[in-house]
Amino acid sequence: MAGITGLGTTYTLPNYTGLLFGLTPADTPFFSAIGGLSSGGQTTSTEFEWQAYDLRSAGQNVALEGAAAPTAAERVRANITNVCQIQQSKVSVSYTKQAATGQKAGSNNDLPNPVTNELDWQVEQELKAMVRDIEWSFIRGTYQKPSDNTTARKTRGLLAAITTNATDFGTAVTTLTATASTDIVNETATARVNGEAIIFDTLTGGTGLALDTVYYVVSKATNSFKVSRTVGGPAVDILTDYSAVAYTLCADLTYDKLGEIMQAAYDNGGITDSTTAALIVPSHLKRKVSKVLATAFSGYQELSRNVGGVNMTTVTTDFGVLNMMLNRHMPKGTLIVSSLEQCQPVFLEVPMKGHFFEEPLAKTGASDESQLYGEVGLAYGNETSHAKLQHVA
Repeated sequence: MAGITGLGTTYTLPNYTGLLFGLTPADTPFFSAIGGLSSGGQTTSTEFEWQAYDLRSAGQNVALEGAAAPTAAERVRANITNVCQIQQSKVSVSYTKQAATGQKAGSNNDLPNPVTNELDWQVEQELKAMVRDIEWSFIRGTYQKPSDNTTARKTRGLLAAITTNATDFGTAVTTLTATASTDIVNETATARVNGEAIIFDTLTGGTGLALDTVYYVVSKATNSFKVSRTVGGPAVDILTDYSAVAYTLCADLTYDKLGEIMQAAYDNGGITDSTTAALIVPSHLKRKVSKVLATAFSGYQELSRNVGGVNMTTVTTDFGVLNMMLNRHMPKGTLIVSSLEQCQPVFLEVPMKGHFFEEPLAKTGASDESQLYGEVGLAYGNETSHAKLQHVA
């Protein structure tokens, strides 16, 4: 089910009856936990910065009796920057559509229409969609600071920010094809083994497979293999041929791999506050992390606590009790160790309007139009206080 572009009318937005259910999840745990729309930092520029410093390495620094004062050793501060990106959207609903709340397109015309104010409902849903876009950007956004107004600003997300404590266990394989008639991925002398996890990076020309999805190798042959959505499950039906396929082989997530990446964050000053230290995971890694840690700690019982208004599961690790944040926008095969207390949204507030607002637009016809607008970026603190693990399953 897709939305419409342009003016909403009784033809493009028909009324139905009965209960109304949302088909798209609207949860934004990372954005909500670090402040959401109701709190965070403020800036008066499209670019904002924060500072970082470090101390010299600890050691047995001694002096001679009666010696003169040593050479001065000042600490240097460094600045870190990011930009606010513009979140802008528009809703347009005809007068007729707003008036015809009793006009039904469903089969049960004796039931009421659950939407009685179309414009308000559309604005509410568009706001939800825009907040989801912010969540996606704060996790997966790539940095872009343009030199003029011909290119949009893009805020740097947490994954792009983490460069020091980053481990990628992936092995990339390219220049392959996939055949629909046999549902196979063609790879000469393939080294794949049944049960291995892969993620497709390129799928050109065909249908049936998906990017950013974990598949498991089945029916391995000398020069081909099939893929399933579950270990040892049925092969995925490839509907039409792919002319170009590339995938990355994922490593198995182990207790040692997880411990190493948490240690990297801890050794660099991160996850020291257990109330805000978090593992941010996609759905399949939520299950795997729980299993790995439960095995390591003899079947511990998961508890939960509230962080910034978001209820999170807690897990026992070698580095204390950490929060587990299940996040729909995390790339498959990727895990983040995050110090949430160092993260916050930063808003560029528009005078007399606020930092995220809805306003009516000028009349151009028999419709009401509203604009939703805000500028926001991510401040992530010291990137060495976070860590990421990529291509694990």
